[in-house]
Amino acid sequence: MDRRARLVERGRILARLTIAWNLIEGVIAVGAGLAVGSLALVGFGLDSFIEVFAGGVVLWQLRGVAEDRERRALRLIALSFFVLAGYVVVEGVRDLVVGVEAGESTVGIILAGVSLAVMPLLAWAKRRTGRELANPVILADATETALCSYLSAILLGGLLLNAALGWWWADTLAAFGIAALAVREGLEAWRGEATSDADGALSKG
Repeated sequence: MDRRARLVERGRILARLTIAWNLIEGVIAVGAGLAVGSLALVGFGLDSFIEVFAGGVVLWQLRGVAEDRERRALRLIALSFFVLAGYVVVEGVRDLVVGVEAGESTVGIILAGVSLAVMPLLAWAKRRTGRELANPVILADATETALCSYLSAILLGGLLLNAALGWWWADTLAAFGIAALAVREGLEAWRGEATSDADGALSKG
């Protein structure tokens, strides 16, 4: 097996790991979020399912590397970001207007902490593979995984503030932070920009 074939296989393995991890993460996050009324947790879980979708797009794209396939794959990833952002903003505004208070979630805090430890490592591995293959779709997927690290930090902060100080609105603000980052990365993917400041910071060293 030549070097390129090995890199392509590594890309497939990373995509499958992404799908497996995020399926578990998404189910737990959405379930816990619905249980306590946490929009941030639900939004985080939906982002996990977008990661699953993105992993599937990478597997699809690696079957053929034509430029038009790369462009379509990047657009699909971008659209998934926009859908997530729209949902979170609409639900967040509703929660603030109605005064829906999110309950505490120990499960969510643990999940966010584990994700914060795992996602940067996965993003680094994807970015390294994408650079060596010069594959913009893998790089875009690496950016999305790096975004998940920042989402984990935002989510963890919101959940801890709610649990420790009773600041129920911190959950909604965390959700808006998730939406803002999703729009930013969606725009970059739509324009075909496979890198971002957040992902670049993870790739240094």
